[in-house]
Amino acid sequence: MNDLLLKLVILIVGFVLLIKGADYFVEGSSSVASRFHIPSLIIGLTIVAMGTSLPECAVSITASLANNNALAVANVVGSNIFNLMVVCGASALFVPIAVSKETLKGEFPFSILCAIMLAILGYIGMAVNRFDGIIFLIFFVGYLLYMVISATKAINTYEDSGEEIKLIPIWQSVLYIVGGMIAIKYGGDFVVDGASSIALALGMSQNLVGLTIVALGTSLPELVTSMVAAKKGEVDMALGNVIGSNIFNILFVLGIASSISPVAFIIENLIDIIILIVLSVIVLYFGYTKHKIDKKEGVIMLLLYTVYLIYIIMR
Repeated sequence: MNDLLLKLVILIVGFVLLIKGADYFVEGSSSVASRFHIPSLIIGLTIVAMGTSLPECAVSITASLANNNALAVANVVGSNIFNLMVVCGASALFVPIAVSKETLKGEFPFSILCAIMLAILGYIGMAVNRFDGIIFLIFFVGYLLYMVISATKAINTYEDSGEEIKLIPIWQSVLYIVGGMIAIKYGGDFVVDGASSIALALGMSQNLVGLTIVALGTSLPELVTSMVAAKKGEVDMALGNVIGSNIFNILFVLGIASSISPVAFIIENLIDIIILIVLSVIVLYFGYTKHKIDKKEGVIMLLLYTVYLIYIIMR
């Protein structure tokens, strides 16, 4: 009973760290974006995306070093589906998520291309090998260079949007960003540890816990950060965070993991990647129709994820 109470405390502490960490992280990132005249979308696609993908990165790299990365593809693909459907869907419930033409023509299709590339390379050898990992990392470097060029252009053509963003000193912004990332990372760990222990104590199977709580836990940073950003009116950052994280997960996380040690690929991975591609196309269509994702579409996305969750539990 005392052990269960301790796990409950760990769970609550984890949620507090996640929520406050995301709050400071978004505030620091928004201030940097405003001070250097960089659109919050670019910040979301880079700093925020990388920061919130720390759990996936840590889990995959640790597993690769231990030569035990059989679930790496499933973790990344499952996390990407959660990011797209739940993070975007839940954020859209607070405020409609505007989708720019640049995102519709550039980053969003590129995230789908990354998923297609993973499906093809994985299926060819039924593994993501070291050569595939190097290809992913080359694409990732190209993506980062594109982001730097986009940020430079954005600074040169910056127009004040009229949004009031609280400017804080640079040292404080950096402190908020780094401190927020650390709080998000450990908050995610505490939530996964606490929730898994409670679920197992209540009789849930290890497999079910892995498919649900652990998958949710590694995506909690994206969820909390995007919802905080949406509530603060930083909708560009909310969407950028999701698309950037999905690109980062495939190209960098799987790239590093498979470069260290080849990653196993099974037919269920291929099915999940196809589902990710189909769901991405649906969300892309939502964005194209009205250049925004509204509350109704957010509800549809959450319902589609519920159907997918039922499918993986039954599978």
